[in-house]
Amino acid sequence: MVQRTRNQEKILSVLRELSQPVSAQSLYREMRQEGMTLGLATIYRALEALKLAGAVQMRTLPSGEALYSLPQTDRHHLTCLHCGSTIAIDDCPVHDLEQQLHRAHRFKIFYHTLEFFGLCPHCQSSFSPLSQV
Repeated sequence: MVQRTRNQEKILSVLRELSQPVSAQSLYREMRQEGMTLGLATIYRALEALKLAGAVQMRTLPSGEALYSLPQTDRHHLTCLHCGSTIAIDDCPVHDLEQQLHRAHRFKIFYHTLEFFGLCPHCQSSFSPLSQV
């Protein structure tokens, strides 16, 4: 196991307290509120190191914003391209594929994500993409 820095441990501690994925900027604000004075660049570096070690997972939203959380078994989402809302889905249609890839390529898989993009029911009723062209 790789030795973690004090800053990485602080970030992991805050992520454990949060109930949902968070952006680096939101993590920065949360840590400041708790009296931890890490710079934003330090948080980004620590998150990147933790991601490469498999200690955190990152999910990129359609807006380009990255959200970080502790690795969870499977993370799958339906994401609305109009309003940005996401719905977590529990079923994992690729779990067996993950195991096959691990065996075939000896690739150490920390986690996987599966995301579907479209329009949520609310946006379907109030937004017609073809009318915007």
